[in-house]
Amino acid sequence: MLWPNRSGEFSSLWRGTILVFLGTALLTLSAKVNLPLPYVPMTLQTLVVLMIGAAYGSWLGTATVIAYLAEGALGFPVFAGPVGGLAPLMGPTAGYLFGFVAAAFVTGGLAERGWDRNVVRLFAAMALGHIIILAAGFAWLAFGVGLGAEKAWLVGIVPFIAGTLVKTALGAALLPAARRLADRRP
Repeated sequence: MLWPNRSGEFSSLWRGTILVFLGTALLTLSAKVNLPLPYVPMTLQTLVVLMIGAAYGSWLGTATVIAYLAEGALGFPVFAGPVGGLAPLMGPTAGYLFGFVAAAFVTGGLAERGWDRNVVRLFAAMALGHIIILAAGFAWLAFGVGLGAEKAWLVGIVPFIAGTLVKTALGAALLPAARRLADRRP
């Protein structure tokens, strides 16, 4: 973990609160870096979701993503573009957004089992997280929105394949580098 948990209930609560706040802020910033595409924009959110999962662990990572979705549901403009409210959580992006929760949990769980200590295994954990997000997005577009499987594949998966590979490699390289920097601090 980038910020180890110290003993004491208050310090643990304080640490968790700060990390959730920082994580939701990073998710908001990552949503603002986007390439508008039909139906679903390409953002840096998946990179940040998976890094949060790997750095925070399964439970705190999942809680952070849920807090982010709650902020958006409450109307805060945290989603791609200047958007908040329930529309993104029910429209074409809903599957991806809810897939973030499962992906953070799975990636965090694998990191807790040591997958974050090896770049190749971390790449695999983050790739699995991306597959979860894309599968949830695809399923929602195909069946929730009613685009059908072929169109959902063409607009919800194909445009994201190259970006997913780049973001997975970037995350697998950045997290160990951040850990090395954190380990050097006094």
